[in-house]
Formats: sequence, C-alpha cells, structure tokens
Amino acid sequence: MQLLDVATASTEVGASSSRLAKTARIAELLRRVGDEGDADQVAVVVSWLSGELPQRQIGVGWAALRSLPSPATAESLTVPEVHARFTEIGRVAGKGSQARRAELLAGLFGAATDIEQTFLRRLLGGELRQGALVGVMADAVAKAAGVPAAAVRRAAMLGGDLPAVAAAALTEGEAALEQFTLTVGRPVGPMLAQTATGVAEALERLGGTAVFEAKLDGARVQVHRSGDAVSIYTRSLDDVTARLPEVVDAALALPVATLIADAEAIALRADGRPHRFQVTASRFGRSVDIAAAAAAQPLSVFIFDLLHVDGVDLLDKPTRERIGVLDSLVPEVNRVDRLVTDDAAQAQDFLDVTLAAGHEGVMAKSLSAPYEAGRRGAGWLKVKPVHTLDLVVLAVEWGSGRRTGKLSNIHLGARDPSTGEFVMLGKTFKGMTDAMLEWQTARFLELADGPADGYVVKVRPEQVVEIAFDGVQTSSRYPGGMTLRFARVLRYRDVKSPAEADTIDTVRAFYQRGS
Repeated sequence: MQLLDVATASTEVGASSSRLAKTARIAELLRRVGDEGDADQVAVVVSWLSGELPQRQIGVGWAALRSLPSPATAESLTVPEVHARFTEIGRVAGKGSQARRAELLAGLFGAATDIEQTFLRRLLGGELRQGALVGVMADAVAKAAGVPAAAVRRAAMLGGDLPAVAAAALTEGEAALEQFTLTVGRPVGPMLAQTATGVAEALERLGGTAVFEAKLDGARVQVHRSGDAVSIYTRSLDDVTARLPEVVDAALALPVATLIADAEAIALRADGRPHRFQVTASRFGRSVDIAAAAAAQPLSVFIFDLLHVDGVDLLDKPTRERIGVLDSLVPEVNRVDRLVTDDAAQAQDFLDVTLAAGHEGVMAKSLSAPYEAGRRGAGWLKVKPVHTLDLVVLAVEWGSGRRTGKLSNIHLGARDPSTGEFVMLGKTFKGMTDAMLEWQTARFLELADGPADGYVVKVRPEQVVEIAFDGVQTSSRYPGGMTLRFARVLRYRDVKSPAEADTIDTVRAFYQRGS
C-alpha cells in the first residue's frame, strides 16, 4: 500500500466528527490493505492510524522535525518502505548517530509529498490526532474483516495488541482470534478508570458500597511469573524486567507457580512518603545503571489486582473475589491501603489521610466489577484533587486533522516577578471544545506577534488561561526547568490581566511540595 493512501485516510478521518464516518473510512482502508494479504502491513497501518509506531521509540522528536526538505511532487513511498526506514533509524547508535539519523530522516521526508510529510511529522512527533481511538479502531477492524466487534475487542483485550489482532482478523478471519487468550508472559492492556468529582459521587455511581484504595503516584506495572521466570511490563506494554529487580524479587517471593498481577512500583522516602514521581520514572531510562540506582533508591512494590493465579484466570471474577485471592497470597507490606465502605464520611476521611501521606488520591472500585483489561471501565473511578493555575499564552500552533485551520496547541507561561517576563512551562491542547477553538483562533490571530515560524504563531503575552494540572515535574526542555503534568484548559480568563497571572514562584511552590 502507498503511504499516500494512509496519509489521505488519516486526514479525512481527522476532519470528521462522526464516529460512524471515522469507522467506515478506516474500515475501507483496512479492507484494501487486508486484501493484499500482508499481515505485517496490516499491523503497521493500524499502529500508525492509532498514533503509534510499532517500534515504539526511534530517537526522533520535535527537535529533529523542525528543518525538513521540500516535499516531493509525486508519490513514491510505500508502507513497508517507510516502516523499514523507521526501523533503520531506530537502530542507529554510537558515534555520529545523530548525524546519521538526521540523514535518514531527511531522505525519507525528501521523498514524501506534502500530505505525507504532514502525516509523518505528526506521527513521529506524537501528535497524530485524527481521532482513531482504540474503540473506533476496533470497530473499524471488525467492519473490515466482517467479524463481530465484541470478538475483536475481546481478542485485543487479552492479546494486548490491537494491531496483531487486526492482522489476524483481516488475513485469517474470525477463527484466528481464538489464539488471543490470557497468557502468562504476554501482557494485556491494563484496566483504566473513569473520573469522579468526590467520594460521595463515587459511592452513588458504584451502587452505594465501594472499595477505596490509595492511588499511588508511581509507575504502573504488570507482573507475569511462570515458575522462576518473571516479566515486567509498563502500562504501554514495554518490557522493563531488567530495570526493576525489586519487582522481580517481590514476584518470586509469592507462594505461586504462575501469576499475572497489576501493581505499582514507587520510590518511597525513609518516612514512607513518596518521592517525586520523576525519581521513580528515572529507573525506566535506557542509560541508567540499574544496580547503582536500585542500591541508592530501591523501589517499593504494591500489588493491587490479580488477573491469573496458578492456572486460573481471574479477570472475569468480581473485585471482591480477586481481592480475597490477593490478600491470601500477597503480604500486607506489598498491598495498598484499602477501605470497604458505604459511608461517605468514612471514605472522605480515607481520602484525606491518603492525601496527607503524599499520595495522589484514591481509586473507588465496584465490588462486583470484573477486570476489564484495556478498557476504561465504569467499575473503577479515580478521585483526586485538581490543581489550577492562571497562566499566559505565549504562542499557539496550527492544528492538524479535525483541527486543520484552527490555532490549537497553546504554549503556557508563568510570570517572573523579578523581570516582568514570562517563563514557558509547556504546552497543551487538552480540554478545548470546538467553540473554544473557534474563539481562540480569532483571538490569537489578533495577538500575533510577527509572521508564523513554521506552524507556530508567537503572540503578545496578553491572554490569561486557567489551566488544570495534576502536578509539576522537572523538565530540561523548558526555561523554567519545570513543566506541568497532564495540563488541560479549563477556561480563558478575560477578566484577568497578564500582571495578575500566577508567578513562577507559585509554580515552584507546587513543585517543592510534590504537587
């Protein structure tokens, strides 16, 4: 298949607001690529349209995409050729690797047409937002292959890999989906949670009684054990076994032969309070000396759910049964704090104590809910406080896909009272409604400060925006040395002047108290 076919479909899907239209357009493309009989090519196309690379990371970020050659005038690239080039770029290492990577990247982009360049730039930059979410993609795969959507979702849930499921369905049919079962050593997508505004709402939505668990700000991991063999996977299903010896040891200490567990690895201080998230996250870096890092700051392991134990699958069992098995196998030191209650006051006390201990909040879980691997199930609700800052917009980026022609991603700045300047803290497009996009496009074109630099429009620092965020973390990418975690737009504050925006000192205060 030609790259242009995929790029065109991506653009059309992104321009549509209809789920049915998105599904139909993707299905049409997948049916064509499936007819070619190349399972690997099907998997690649599904990965790309989901905004991911099959290679995960190839060492190319936005910095490498700033200066690109002029687009080609005629299409020539195929999906297998581009996939092979990505693999080649990802394998470059050693002295001169940056120059060699840039050379390969320039060759690829030089052979790409304008629409193909846009697609590749967004894909590699992690901003391919054409709306092909997992649910839409699963429905499109089912439609293209002529198989029940439920069968595709179940296979993807247990196989943990929708591209592989798509390849099987489109090249071999529904019978091939039976190979995707819960298997020790093969990671599955973790169950995700919806959000509740408070513990009272959580109790109401979960039927009046719920189990509340401390929500730790660590790294979620999936633990697989078969005999003495242990594998550890991140929530994105990357194998990190070698980087987490403490998790391996904790798994081997359990009185089981086979196991699949959902857990949290976290760096704790001597007083039991959590270190800043980045202390935990640093253990996942490729260049880290694991032995030295583990000796300097060991990770603690907390198992909070079980999917499989000694030949028995548990994911379809209700929460109360899975908890019972967990408590019989996992020592208390490796379990999260937990409360089962129907009393909102007790639940609030538990939340308050958890927050006072330095943790994120609580998870509220239905006692009757199964483990819905890979899905954001209604049986799990997260409850945590929301922090906000009033910041100033410093620049805006032109959008792509459905946001083509709109100013979308905003650059955020906090006021430095010592200089009167603004310090950039990051950027976000989260939380923007269609109406907001329309308004801010007109507004920021009025505030434009000179011509656009590529797709970035610098603006006069006059517009204040209220931003919600989950925390502040270290970042060498931005001048302030910090950035906001999970920043999203709440509203524009027209009644506030830039002089009333929050200062960089306020942001540092959040950082210093670990928020």
